[in-house]
Amino acid sequence: MNSRFTLPLYSLLALVFALSYQPKLVAQDQHTHENGQEHSHGSITEPPAHGHNHAVEQKVYFPDLPNAKTISCDFHMHTVFSDGSVWPDIRVSEAVREGIDCISTTEHLEYQPHSEDIPHPDRNRAFELAKRSARNTDLMVIAGSEITRQMPPGHTNAVFITDANPILTEDPMDAFAEAAGQGAFIFTNHPQWTAQRKDGIARYDPMHLELIEKNMLHGIEIVNEHSYSDEALQLALDHNLTLIGTSDVHGLTDWMYEIPHGGHRPVTLVFAEVRSPEATKEALHNRQTVVWFNDLFIGREQWLMPILKASLPIRVIGYQGDSQILEVELVNATHSRFTLRNTTEYTFHEDASVFMVEPQSTKTLLVKTLERLDTVELEFEFLNGILAPNEHPTIGYSLTLEN
Repeated sequence: MNSRFTLPLYSLLALVFALSYQPKLVAQDQHTHENGQEHSHGSITEPPAHGHNHAVEQKVYFPDLPNAKTISCDFHMHTVFSDGSVWPDIRVSEAVREGIDCISTTEHLEYQPHSEDIPHPDRNRAFELAKRSARNTDLMVIAGSEITRQMPPGHTNAVFITDANPILTEDPMDAFAEAAGQGAFIFTNHPQWTAQRKDGIARYDPMHLELIEKNMLHGIEIVNEHSYSDEALQLALDHNLTLIGTSDVHGLTDWMYEIPHGGHRPVTLVFAEVRSPEATKEALHNRQTVVWFNDLFIGREQWLMPILKASLPIRVIGYQGDSQILEVELVNATHSRFTLRNTTEYTFHEDASVFMVEPQSTKTLLVKTLERLDTVELEFEFLNGILAPNEHPTIGYSLTLEN
């Protein structure tokens, strides 16, 4: 298709996205941004009602923590200003429609396959257009670029930059030094990518270790598009790097991640003091992240355990009649499925030791306590939580009963 007809088509898609937007059907906890606009995160007292309105069902939602705001971020995506297929305003419309809090359009600096059709000597242009498109929304749009080199160092994103143009240098080390000098947060992209690692194993070369030593490399993608890497996670843990998960989307997120059918893009959950670009950047440097990917939650214990427990609280219903069967409910207001394994000596009246809690639902458990108790301790291994390769978190719940 001729490119001059392609862009209006995508602009039309953006209009359709905007017209089809519906607010989320959950109890709301409002807060105010610096621009005076209110933004809401749903409470978890009740899961949203199920329905067939995909504009509601595809919204990303995770609760805030007692000590931090939960910010859903996608720091790797492309538009027609490098090798993507959409105009920057589409990236904004998608993010707003999906409930994403923060994005960065990270165009390839060196790779410009559309340059004959869309020449742009200013490498900041995609960011400027996306930022302008988001001006009447709560979406944070962060300036970023992808340093695109052969391995080593491979592909690397620099976000929270101030000017992309001087990062376009001949020597890759000069590019990293310029990005670091601008105060950027810099992370390795898709280290398991088979185009650069034929065996699919993420590993670091001496150049990467030098960048880490010089504080010019701060994070690593453990998830990119549809790919998760145990080896990348281990690299992050070994070198004290921030865990990052991104969509790296080039086309439409609806198509790539089947969002209308219940799918979702990978995101990095950043736990920041407030919802602002500055606080988000600080939290990234402090490694305050959890990656959400295909219902997996991957993170360090300090942040993974609290977000799992906050996302799946337990409500006590009480003993059934005069029996010793205690009824409790797990309340899931998020859009993620949880897979749990009971690690206590209690057994359940209707469920096996391994069970699932579906998105936006409640799960009733009938616990055989053998006697009527005033307090009950339950404990579950979250099988869709990952602390390290082959290591899952176990979380306890202390329940107090009123007899």
